[in-house]
Amino acid sequence: MKDRMVKLIRKTGETDIKVFLNLDGKGFCKAGTGIGFFDHMLTQFALHGKLDLVVRAKGDLKVDDHHTVEDAGITLGKAVLKALKDKKGINRYGFALVPMDDALVLFSMDISGRPYLNFDVKFKREKIGDMSLETVSEFFRAFSTNAKVTLHVAKLYGNNEHHVVEAIFKAFGRALREAVKREDNGIIPSTKGVL
Repeated sequence: MKDRMVKLIRKTGETDIKVFLNLDGKGFCKAGTGIGFFDHMLTQFALHGKLDLVVRAKGDLKVDDHHTVEDAGITLGKAVLKALKDKKGINRYGFALVPMDDALVLFSMDISGRPYLNFDVKFKREKIGDMSLETVSEFFRAFSTNAKVTLHVAKLYGNNEHHVVEAIFKAFGRALREAVKREDNGIIPSTKGVL
């Protein structure tokens, strides 16, 4: 299906982000952000979301990784919003409870038209590889604001930060896949008639 495919470019004085997204893909991802661990997380997201994703980012990594990760979240959020068009026939809600070894993460999504993020995850270290862990919540805040979705993310438990973050991105993919799934009824899933 080609009707839920989007290409977006976002250029600022800090970043140059290109995103291709196909919500009805097969789980293919090609990520090149200059941040190895972030590329790994985007790959997990696409695979578990069964969507096709290409992300190319050039950011001011000599400063740090914040702008690149946040702007990728902005651009991906805008791409999802654009791909969903009027949102007719979508499931709207998505939920995932994902274990990864010692970690268990809950991720819940409502494609509501109302951006909101509750991110209940505390990290004990500053970085994994070359990705600052404080940027994880910034990525989801940017995504939520620009996709206009409500997100609730909670670490139920887990000690290994790599496992926790990976479970978050896998759960993100699974929740998005469920939320954008077509119900084939052509109805906007809201008594308001709009999302």
